[in-house]
Amino acid sequence: MAQRFGGKFSPNSQTTTQPAKSSTNPFDHRQPTRAGTKSTLLFVAALLFVPSAFGGTPRELLLGLGATGLMLLSAWLTREGLTAEAAYESRTVARRPAFPRKIVGAILTGTALASGTLMSDGPAVYAILFGIVGSALHLGSFGMDPLKDKGAEGIDSFQTDRVARAVDEAEKLLSAMRDAILRARDRQLEARVDRFSSTARALFRTVEQDPRDLTAARKYLSVYLMGARDATVKFADLYAQTRDPKARSDYETLLDDLETTFADRSRSLLADNKTDMNVEIEVLRERLQRET
Repeated sequence: MAQRFGGKFSPNSQTTTQPAKSSTNPFDHRQPTRAGTKSTLLFVAALLFVPSAFGGTPRELLLGLGATGLMLLSAWLTREGLTAEAAYESRTVARRPAFPRKIVGAILTGTALASGTLMSDGPAVYAILFGIVGSALHLGSFGMDPLKDKGAEGIDSFQTDRVARAVDEAEKLLSAMRDAILRARDRQLEARVDRFSSTARALFRTVEQDPRDLTAARKYLSVYLMGARDATVKFADLYAQTRDPKARSDYETLLDDLETTFADRSRSLLADNKTDMNVEIEVLRERLQRET
């Protein structure tokens, strides 16, 4: 996503310098990738059929428009599949995508190429070969969708599903915060929201590792994030009109408090998990001593 230039000497820069922090968010599955750029090229490739479609016979027009539509749908599904795969990879415990978007995208790419090949007067076998090669190249470029659950062995599927739904809803709230803060037109505030999102996602990963922590963390995944989203929406609309430094300071203070709260809860849950593990180890040691 394009961002306005900002720095020390920009009009909206702060007079006080903050310690430099990494712009890479390890828990943000929206980070740009080369595969994402390649999926964008599929949208461009879809337009290559248009000139031939409108410059030929009615049959060629239908085949060309069909190939264009199939290629556009393939590009969209591939991009969505890459996003779903990034979210899958970023989580410790994850369900496989319910719909194999990249695989279907590969099939659509092959079908689009076959349809485009039929616009010529060559044998139909060429269309079949082009379709097979196109699908194979698509799978070679983007890979396949995750086909199995990750980290779900020995975990109650009901509890895992509850955590997955809670995390999905929390991710939607973070995305809403990100979209809302864009209206403030301030790169530093966007980076601040991203940093808070990273802290929140660290809590998500902690809950995913032990679904029993969901009860203790539920208000953080829902109530607190809903409040943060609503505050962000109201602040962005106000700040875009007034550029009020007091409102900005209050909003940043709110994010600081929330970030500290989320980080403390993550450490608390990890400490509780370690305590539970130590208790289980001691019980196991006592049992082994009695048996020997």
